[in-house]
Amino acid sequence: MSRLLAVTLSFLLLSLSVHAQVLKPGFDAEEYEGSLRRAAYQVDPEFRGNTPKEQQFTRVFRGKQVGLHNKWDMWLSKDKQIMVISLRGTTSDMDSWLANFYSAMVPATGSLRLDSNYLFHYKFAADPKAAVHVGWTIGVGSLAPEIMSKIKEYYAIGVRQILIEGHSQGGALSYLMTSYLHYQQVDGALPADIIFKTYASAAPKPGNLYYAYDYDYITRGGWAFTIVNTADWVPETPVSIQTDKDFNKLNPFANAGDQVKGQKYVVRLALKHVYKRLTKTPRKAQRTYNRYLGKMAYKQVKKFMPGLEKPIYSKSSNYMRAGTPIVLQPDAEYYKKYPDTGSNIFRHHLFEPYYYLVKKIYPSATTK
Repeated sequence: MSRLLAVTLSFLLLSLSVHAQVLKPGFDAEEYEGSLRRAAYQVDPEFRGNTPKEQQFTRVFRGKQVGLHNKWDMWLSKDKQIMVISLRGTTSDMDSWLANFYSAMVPATGSLRLDSNYLFHYKFAADPKAAVHVGWTIGVGSLAPEIMSKIKEYYAIGVRQILIEGHSQGGALSYLMTSYLHYQQVDGALPADIIFKTYASAAPKPGNLYYAYDYDYITRGGWAFTIVNTADWVPETPVSIQTDKDFNKLNPFANAGDQVKGQKYVVRLALKHVYKRLTKTPRKAQRTYNRYLGKMAYKQVKKFMPGLEKPIYSKSSNYMRAGTPIVLQPDAEYYKKYPDTGSNIFRHHLFEPYYYLVKKIYPSATTK
């Protein structure tokens, strides 16, 4: 009898393990389709298009609206093994758009006072040269307390796997949220055995080159993806400005002024002239960037967040993409369905064209 019971229990455990959902490294088109379906729940029906309804996960919590119109949804898989952090993208509200336009950079490690009662201590990268978008840093800081609380609550009942996802601004937030939660684990504020996997869809660029390096390093091995429809202009933003201050120390362009000292007088004059011409314009552009998209944008943001203290901006605007790229390349059939003309500048950015392309390019991924 005991042998029969042992065999029966073994069979049941094997059945459960077969059906349990497990996050694995590598791009999974079905997982990404799910992220699009869940993100579509956060917007008005007119923007969802023909994106199907989500059926594989159940929404169990909707966060409060905080910061610059930031919000998130929490979903659970049917077997309650995978938690989803779905970060909302830009809405039609002015403060939501300001979160995008407030695009000066701040150091990727530091503190930001969001309110008189809340000083957000953050770490998005280990490299001191790393810098990130200030508007989306505000978003992550505003959402972080509630998200951290829910992760700990569900960890206590056995949830160890988490998908972090978002479309558009939600994708940008997913980069920084992934970094933030990773370093919370490093610092011991979150358990080390939680697995995170990220899908940043239609996302703009989150930070400078050194942030991108750090992000790609901490998510190495197939745990973070950036999905781009090449007809979509949003992933091309924010504007990148590279100056000589954005180079590593041993880069000859960073020390060109010192290196020309040993040259002959005429050669030295010529090289200095060229060097100044090459560096002066980018430096001026970067200062202009911080003046308008930093200092002036802050004045508008403060109308919605009166307790926000003005941060010290980084002298970098060298925006770069991050994450393993998944390129959705439109073809002639796509452009017949979604013409590259007309007044709708977001035609290629919405959920439906992304869903259409991923289904076409990855036909083996079927919605169950």
